[in-house]
Amino acid sequence: MNTPNPKISAERPVIRQLDEAAINRIAAGEVVERPASAVKELVENALDAGARRISVDIADGGKTLIRVTDDGHGIAAEDLPLALSRHATSKIDGSDLLDIHTFGFRGEALPSLGAVGRLTITSRAGGDAAQITVAGGQVAPVKPAALARGTVVELRDLFFATPARLKFMRSDRAEAQAISDVVKRLAMAEPHVGFTLRDVTGGGEGRVSFRADPETGDLFDALHGRLGRILGTEFAENALPIDAARDGLHLTGYAALPTYSRGAAVAQYLFVNGRPVRDKLLVGALRGAYADFLSRDRHPVVALFLHCDPHLVDVNVHPAKSEVRFRDPGIARGLIVSALRHALAGAGHRASTTVAGATLGAFRPEAASEPRVYQMDRPSLGAMRTAYAAQAPVPLTPGFAEAAQPSARVEDVVEPVAEDRDLPLGAARAQVHENYIIAQTADGMVIVDQHAAHERLVYEKLKRQMAENGVAAQALLIPEIVELSSGDCARLLERADDLARLGLVIEPFGGDAVAVRETPAILGEVNAGNLLRDVLDELDDLGDSQIVQDKIEAILSRVACHGSIRSGRRMRADEMNALLREMEATPHSGQCNHGRPTYVELRLSDIERLFGRS
Repeated sequence: MNTPNPKISAERPVIRQLDEAAINRIAAGEVVERPASAVKELVENALDAGARRISVDIADGGKTLIRVTDDGHGIAAEDLPLALSRHATSKIDGSDLLDIHTFGFRGEALPSLGAVGRLTITSRAGGDAAQITVAGGQVAPVKPAALARGTVVELRDLFFATPARLKFMRSDRAEAQAISDVVKRLAMAEPHVGFTLRDVTGGGEGRVSFRADPETGDLFDALHGRLGRILGTEFAENALPIDAARDGLHLTGYAALPTYSRGAAVAQYLFVNGRPVRDKLLVGALRGAYADFLSRDRHPVVALFLHCDPHLVDVNVHPAKSEVRFRDPGIARGLIVSALRHALAGAGHRASTTVAGATLGAFRPEAASEPRVYQMDRPSLGAMRTAYAAQAPVPLTPGFAEAAQPSARVEDVVEPVAEDRDLPLGAARAQVHENYIIAQTADGMVIVDQHAAHERLVYEKLKRQMAENGVAAQALLIPEIVELSSGDCARLLERADDLARLGLVIEPFGGDAVAVRETPAILGEVNAGNLLRDVLDELDDLGDSQIVQDKIEAILSRVACHGSIRSGRRMRADEMNALLREMEATPHSGQCNHGRPTYVELRLSDIERLFGRS
């Protein structure tokens, strides 16, 4: 027997109007989830106010204090009470909810913060400064204050009015890290604005945990400098500039080389009209752009900014404004994929500089029992000639000639080619362990993994052939009928033309079923039903599906692996140099099909440092 639910009364429930305090606290839960949410709203208000410098002070992970100071245009004294009213804003006039050019527009941030914490706003807009205080939704009268310019918003004891929310807060360190991430994302969006994040736990001046001074120069120079400060100089050295436009959408930013990747998607920063977002469509496009260059357990590092007319994107789909909806999602996705792939192709054979750094870090000098002698004084020209003459070889005594011969075969000796030294990958000099090619460049040396490099070259050749000739389809003797839901069937048939270009031909079969007529020949025997369901799962998750193309490219990758130069094969000098020249002419040859580097470049200055010569 079912146990009666104690929350369901036998009597008819009475509909009541909630009081203003309860309404504000419920609404605050949608906007202010944690201290980082409050910081985001307050910093965005400062940016909308035209601030050029913004300072954020926090204590105890933002739980006891959040103070945001800016030098923006401020709020007039007579407007302070209205600023604390729900749905009161200076950002829009309400006539067009799509024509939004600012971060904020709902008019909910300040009243929400005042409903769950102790909020004080001090601001000056031309005249005398004024201050207003609200605690738990109770607003105090406006009073005079002292302030040079701008606005100071101080929030203390967040969620004191809703103690239950405090139980869901994480540790002070975790909340402070979340605040730091929010400030860094907004700092990326506004490189010409200075940001300072300070932890004042315990009082005093506190500790500066993040600082970014205003950048100078044009947008790309300023953005490159700001990203170098936030993501590190290694990202700045290994990032490719992105600048592409299509159908009213403009994509800018920087994307790292595939060999500079992460083990998790923690360094992917996406912005729409300057607003930091976490959108499944954009993440899916990013994954699709790098799918051919990274293994499943590696993730790209990017900072991309998508700009468009506000009428082409709806930012009013989530209370925290972290999600957006495009009028034409296919154009946005296609722009990201094509722009990133074009930039990666333009990088040619380039690999990230961190590969060489890791290689140099793996070298260890031999421990010496005596003090090292670094560099002797350079002798005079006459002394060097005398030394060279003394070191000249002398004719060997008969009987010793055989013992002095090198152990390597004659065909293994690589003759120098002077003009090849000036080429990017230099001239081949030797092959070691029957797998690694040593090449000399104008200012260093290159170590090439012959199997990984040739695997990428063969793979790119196979892809070009497939693009030129199309994907061969294999007609099924008996079409496979797949039963689906009505919604899944409609979504799948909408993509029928895209699937047909990849050799998967489907057509309606009446009701909620589709008939699979042809499948890609290169996949061999496939379970059409499971394949279609995998396509639908990817459509649900990312809004688009690349699974058929991924399967085809996986087959091509395996073919390339089996058809490439094997490890253990001895190569002649002309073969090694031909491989180097083909790598220089082939896009993406800096990494193999799994995202690993195909070569390591060591500068002569770095090598000399290993031997203490510099």
